[in-house]
Amino acid sequence: MPIAHAVAMFRHQADACAELGSPLSAALLRRAAEDLAEAGPCAEAIAGHEDAPGPSAVALRLLGAVHALVISGRAPALAAHYPSAGGTFDPANPDAPWPAFRTTVAENLPWIREWLTRPPQTNEVGRANLLLTGLAWAQQQLAATAPLPVRLHELGSSAGLNLLAEQFRCVSPGFAYGPADSPVVLADAWQGEPPTWLRDAPLQQVVERHGCDPTPIDPRSADGALALRAYLWADQLPRLERLNGALALAEKLPAPVEPVGAAEFLHDVQVADGTLTVVWHSIMRQYVPAEEWRSVETELDRLATSSSPSAPFVHIALEPRRVGDGHRFLLTTRLGTGPTTVLAEAMPHGLPAWTLADGDPALTAL
Repeated sequence: MPIAHAVAMFRHQADACAELGSPLSAALLRRAAEDLAEAGPCAEAIAGHEDAPGPSAVALRLLGAVHALVISGRAPALAAHYPSAGGTFDPANPDAPWPAFRTTVAENLPWIREWLTRPPQTNEVGRANLLLTGLAWAQQQLAATAPLPVRLHELGSSAGLNLLAEQFRCVSPGFAYGPADSPVVLADAWQGEPPTWLRDAPLQQVVERHGCDPTPIDPRSADGALALRAYLWADQLPRLERLNGALALAEKLPAPVEPVGAAEFLHDVQVADGTLTVVWHSIMRQYVPAEEWRSVETELDRLATSSSPSAPFVHIALEPRRVGDGHRFLLTTRLGTGPTTVLAEAMPHGLPAWTLADGDPALTAL
């Protein structure tokens, strides 16, 4: 039955939120799953979406819709429990926000149902940590006397914030990389020692930045900024701080994002002499239909084949890969027509990352 499917999806997402450090989101989704089964306001809110597949992330859409109401001042009783709005959540009393959450849903059904039509887009700024790592590795492999200027192309860009990656600062104990005055600080970037090629790398110079997304968000619009903030989990304030810094950068340094699919976007990308052409994406492949992804791979192969020492090309990806019985989030690179190389592993939001030891099964998982 569709509602049983929705209940299972909400419970699965609750477990994921708990695992990824958002006890507030986990608690709300567990109670929302019960509300679905009892035909409560949450069931009415998601009516028509009950049998949506997992990648549609209906549970996250509902969380985002309510969070948008909270941070826009339209749900003051619930805001008292949301750290993102100055409230307090006590993990020892996880059900405390639920009555206000349920009431907020019941009182805002038309608005929430409209919100559910938009895909969840978080534009995780922390994932830039891996992009910068891949860029530094590619520059080192090219063995040039100075790093080449970068032409950066991103697939599934959302609001294009990670197209500004070289403007961010990554820090962890004994390590810092990026502009010292950056408003975006990726703290605890590395668990253990960062890769040597990143520690010794000069700063990157990005001379072109372009992205694509089927439904891009304008980070400089009020609605776009609200959507980006709403899809962050309300009890994870460091993510909100990183996002706010990136939004400030986007005001000064726009990064165009075309409203097209990945394959169509890549069709017009070419390598160029004297620059490093980069195609980058992070945790978006699962949302691309298999047929389109085959076209994406064809375009990536074309770029790799057309590259040369004077016009190099690198494909950088942070995507989940099956390793044994589970999935791990691996940073992979492919320079020109060379082999795909696993460089590091990270949490889904990009922080922290860590290098892999020789013999790790992930190194042979591709």
